[in-house]
Amino acid sequence: MKKTVLITACVALLMTSCANQFNQVYKSDNYNFKYEYAKECFATGKYSRAVTLLQELVTLKKGSTEAEECLYMLAMAEYGLRDYETASEYFKKYYQTYPKGIYAENAKYYVGESLYKNAPEPRLDQSLTVSAIAAFQEYLDLYPDAKLKKQATNRLFALQDLLVEKEYKNAKLYYDLGTYFGNCTSGGNNYEACIVTAQNALKDYPYSNKREEFAILIMKGKYELAKMSVESKQLERYQDAEDECYGFINEYPDSKERATAEKFIAKCKEFEKAHPEDSYSKLENK
Repeated sequence: MKKTVLITACVALLMTSCANQFNQVYKSDNYNFKYEYAKECFATGKYSRAVTLLQELVTLKKGSTEAEECLYMLAMAEYGLRDYETASEYFKKYYQTYPKGIYAENAKYYVGESLYKNAPEPRLDQSLTVSAIAAFQEYLDLYPDAKLKKQATNRLFALQDLLVEKEYKNAKLYYDLGTYFGNCTSGGNNYEACIVTAQNALKDYPYSNKREEFAILIMKGKYELAKMSVESKQLERYQDAEDECYGFINEYPDSKERATAEKFIAKCKEFEKAHPEDSYSKLENK
């Protein structure tokens, strides 16, 4: 018990001593000493202390050879503290101030990395994700032989997957809402919105690993749209749904939804057979 109390007292004394030392450095007018102490704090992972000193030193050292290093360390210290929004702004500032600086390539990479770390989950607004993609793309354009090229490329793929997932969730939500009209304030319906969202995603992300999932939503959406359509549009939409099902089977012959596609084809043919006069009329008008 006495040993534990003694250890606790020693730790408290050491912490008080360190705090006193930091306060002395912070209040000091010896900027070179303050600069060296800030570097030591940064090197040992005491990022909060480093940030406090570097925020002052960035201004005080302006125009000197140490100013560039101060700004880069400040950005990295904020990154180390996981304040990624602030870090990205300091990395941007570094690159704008020192585009040919010794840390320029790293700073450009960490603009994207900071935004990547702050990227939200797919169901939320993806503005930061788009900004991160732009930052990494700019990094790769500026430094085609960059030492962090592989990491930046992997980040790009991961960020694009976030956008794809966001589009998939949007399309799936429209499909799940189905015949609910409460959110269709500007005309159209949920199945149409599902189809358009999924088709646009396939155009925007042609190499997505969710191509089949989008194709399934389009196929199902077109069939459900035909079922709920007004009589004048029903035959045309059943025929469109049937074509979509055949296309799906051709592209994904081993899909788990093949049976669904075949069932839809049978239903579409059943409707067309029950409305031969409509089919004839459609052919006459072509």
